Amino acid sequence: MTAGPPFLPYGRQSVEEEDIAAVAAVLRGDWLTQGPAVAAFERALASRVGAADAVACANGTAALRLAYTALGLGPGDAVVVPSNTFLATASAARHAGAEVAFADVDPDSGLMGAAEAEAAIARARKAGWRVRALAPVHYAGQTAPMAELGALARREGLAVVEDACHAIGTVELSGGRETPVGACADSTLTVFSFHPVKTIAAGEGGAVTGNDPALMARVRRLCNHGMMRSPEPGEGFADPGAALDGEGVPNPWYYEMAEPGFNHRLSDIHAALVLSQLGRLDRFAERRRRLMELYADRMARLAPLVLPPAAVPWCRPAWHLCAARIDFHATGRTRAAAMAALRDLGIGTQVHYIPVHRQPYWRNRYGDLALPGAMAHYARTLSLPLFPAMADSDVDRVVAALERVLS
Repeated sequence: MTAGPPFLPYGRQSVEEEDIAAVAAVLRGDWLTQGPAVAAFERALASRVGAADAVACANGTAALRLAYTALGLGPGDAVVVPSNTFLATASAARHAGAEVAFADVDPDSGLMGAAEAEAAIARARKAGWRVRALAPVHYAGQTAPMAELGALARREGLAVVEDACHAIGTVELSGGRETPVGACADSTLTVFSFHPVKTIAAGEGGAVTGNDPALMARVRRLCNHGMMRSPEPGEGFADPGAALDGEGVPNPWYYEMAEPGFNHRLSDIHAALVLSQLGRLDRFAERRRRLMELYADRMARLAPLVLPPAAVPWCRPAWHLCAARIDFHATGRTRAAAMAALRDLGIGTQVHYIPVHRQPYWRNRYGDLALPGAMAHYARTLSLPLFPAMADSDVDRVVAALERVLS
C-alpha cells in the first residue's frame, strides 16, 4: 500500500542541525538558566530590530504582562485592544488591574486603525475609565498602521504597546524609510512571541524591546521578581549600609526588591535555540513571502469565493499566517465541515481568531459589544498551512484540496 503525502499542519517549527548543536552546547555547559545565552540573545535581538534594549522572557504573554505592568497600568485605567487577537493581549491587561476597551478592526485585514481606536477611546471615557495605552496587534505578520496610531497616541498622551507576536521580521514602510518592527519608532514598547509556529522559535519564549532606559530597566527587574542587585543609573540602594562593603561596592549576595515582580525569565536552553534561529530570520521571512505569493496566484481561480489575505501598503510582512478569506455561506458548506474535509485530505487548518470580546469573561464584564468588523473577519477567516519547509508544490496541493472541498 502506497503512503499518501505527509500531513500539512497550519504551522510548524523549522529546526536544523545548528539549532540542535546550540542547545546541546548549553546542556553541556554550566548555565541552564540566568546565564550568558540569554544576554547574548537580548543583544542580538535589540541589534536586529534597531531597539536600544531587549529583555527576553518566558513567552509572549509574559512579555505583555511585563509591558503593561512596567507602564504602571492599574485599576481605573484602560488599554485599547483590537478584538481580533489572541486572548493574552486583553487578559494581560486585566492581570495588571486595567480595563480593556475593545476596538473593532477592518473586516478584510483584521487590523485596528486609528478610527477604530478612537471609537474605543470614546467608549472607554464614557464608561469613566482613564485611557492610558493603545495595544495595536500586528495580525498574521502585517502591522497595524503605526504612523496613524502613533500620531493618535501622541495627541491623546497615551503609551503604545505593539503586540508584534506575529511580526518578527516584518518591516514598516513609512515616510520613505524602512523600519524593522521592534524599533519602537511609533510606540513605547514592542512585545514578541517565539512559540514554535512563529517565524523563529524558542520552544516557548518572548521578549520586550524599547528605547527608554528607565522603562526597560523596570521591565528587566519585573521579569526577575523585582530584584535589583546593582543600582540602576540615577538610582541608589534603599539600604546602602547593608548593600555596600567598606569601599562602596555592592556585596555579592545582596539584592533589594522595590516592588513585587514575576518569575518570567527565559532559560538559556530556550535562548540558545532562538538565538540560533534569529540568524536565519531573513531566510525564513523570505520563504514565507514566496509561499504567500504562490497562494495569491493559485487562489485567483477560486475568487471571489476564496481570497488571499488583504495586503496593506504600509509594511513588508514576514507572514506568520495565511489567513484566507472564504465566503462559506456562498459555498454551501460550513467552516467546520470544510475543516474536517480538508483534514481528511491531509491539510491542517485553524481559525485566527474568535473575537475576544465574545468570550464569556468579557461578555459578563462588559455586556455584548457591537464590533461588526471583527465579527465579519471572523466569519470568513481560515488559516491554511504556512511554514518555511513547505515546497512550492504543497501550495498547489492545499489550493487543489480547498477547491475540491468547497466546489
